[in-house]
Amino acid sequence: MRKSIPLVAVVSLIVLWSLLPIYWSLRTSLLPKIELTTTPLKYIPMPLSLENYQNLLGIGTRGNDVWIPLKNSLINSIVTSTGTTLLVLLLSVLAGYAFSRFAFKGKNLLLGTILVTIALPAYSVMIPLYRIIIRLGLLDTWVGITLIFTSAFAPLGVWLMKVAFDTIPIELEEAAMVDGASPAKTLLTILPLVVPGMVAVATLTFLSAWSQFVIPLVFSPQNASPITVLITQFVGRTSIDYGLMSAAGIIAIIPPLLVVMFLSKYLVDGLMRGAIKN
Repeated sequence: MRKSIPLVAVVSLIVLWSLLPIYWSLRTSLLPKIELTTTPLKYIPMPLSLENYQNLLGIGTRGNDVWIPLKNSLINSIVTSTGTTLLVLLLSVLAGYAFSRFAFKGKNLLLGTILVTIALPAYSVMIPLYRIIIRLGLLDTWVGITLIFTSAFAPLGVWLMKVAFDTIPIELEEAAMVDGASPAKTLLTILPLVVPGMVAVATLTFLSAWSQFVIPLVFSPQNASPITVLITQFVGRTSIDYGLMSAAGIIAIIPPLLVVMFLSKYLVDGLMRGAIKN
């Protein structure tokens, strides 16, 4: 019992450290503008004000000058994050199955190369990637951002799906082949068994794509800019609208929070299977 007390204290401090910025953003978003610069600081905002959220949603004093950019940026974030998730999931399932079940020349070298790219800093390929995107005419487009995200997040997805397929007994596929099933049908037969791994890949990919800032800032500064880029636009040359910035940040948290809430069970299961296998 005594040994568990320090552990609980450490975990509590980590949780507090993680949640404090979110609470502070929520507090700031609910404060009237005039209260943001008053002293002493109010740790619990009273009275509560929805002025910042009303302005963001186009029903406040600022009309649609904030709502329209917010709506567009949310659509951009949803489209690029969802598109990236679907592409990464498709590539990860096919490549992970191939690496797990098939023997071919250069397999280990190719798998090692894929793993190396996971640790490759995005900044090291930013300039050549920028030139490629411009030449393809995909700058500031959904397709361009989705392809960049896919190339960045697919390696981890491939590895996780390979580990997931490694945990499935090959006898199940052999039985399907004896019954005359094609390789594609065989894959579909065992696919339900790796659903936790697929959910883990989808969740990690969506969260990673949603939270990106530098890549969208460089490759989609205007038409396809996500909400992470929009938040920085509340910083002016002479002033910072902390209320709107905090309210936009809270709104940006909601989609990934919902994803984690509904899929956390499968996410943990998928990652634990890989850990146990390794």
